[in-house]
Amino acid sequence: MFSFLKKKKIIPHIKLSGVIGNVGKFKQGIDFSGQEGIISKAFSVKKAPCVAITINSPGGSPVQSHLIYNFIRQQAKKNKKKVIVFAEDVAASGGYLIACAGDEIYANSSSIIGSIGVIYSSFGFTELIKKIGVERRVHTAGKNKSTLDPFLEEKKEDIERLKNIQLDLHKDFIEVVEKSRGSKLKKIDIELFSGEFWSGSKAKDLGLVDEIGDANQILKEKFGEDVVIKKFEKSKGWLSKKLSSSNDHVDQLANILDEKSVWQRYGL
Repeated sequence: MFSFLKKKKIIPHIKLSGVIGNVGKFKQGIDFSGQEGIISKAFSVKKAPCVAITINSPGGSPVQSHLIYNFIRQQAKKNKKKVIVFAEDVAASGGYLIACAGDEIYANSSSIIGSIGVIYSSFGFTELIKKIGVERRVHTAGKNKSTLDPFLEEKKEDIERLKNIQLDLHKDFIEVVEKSRGSKLKKIDIELFSGEFWSGSKAKDLGLVDEIGDANQILKEKFGEDVVIKKFEKSKGWLSKKLSSSNDHVDQLANILDEKSVWQRYGL
């Protein structure tokens, strides 16, 4: 008789999409400063039994990934809410690190999951500048200040220094995954932390995700067909793009190409 008075369950749903870090002048990537307020608002929804997070990211900045991961876990503990994460096209590298903030992780069977590793890439132009007759002049205070300058010959000690930093970052990443997934990780012949990535179906077999499913499907299964999914998402910043000058368009094109190269590692 009074069923119409019954309040529907509200599930806050955060959407994180893009390369992680301050990508270009208009910062269209995922970064902590741009997401902190959104995450706080989502977790402040009273009586919500959980917070859902959809992640679609090929990775990016390790620092921003850690900051977002830590903040989600802090908010979950503070507000005593469960976190359910859904991977879309990609949750790889830093994108997967953020996904590890979930108490449960779901993916599409065709999602790209994993890439638990650290990468640095650049170009070497030493032969090019010799060919066109350009002389590189570098003056530093500190012998290692010009480390990995693309216009200078690579030095063995520079590569070793970079490798040590990468190993430290990789160790931090592994610790997050092991803490998050724990006994769910399958102890098999496949090396989970080699930087390799897998389909959502294989990631489920490996214990990197819990089940296959999307946000609407799973949330309705858990909380009923009449559940209200309230979206929390960063604005696209279209006004800034409209007001940009022709020089800004050049910057944007370079940023788009840079971001596209990160996505293409995973065939997208």
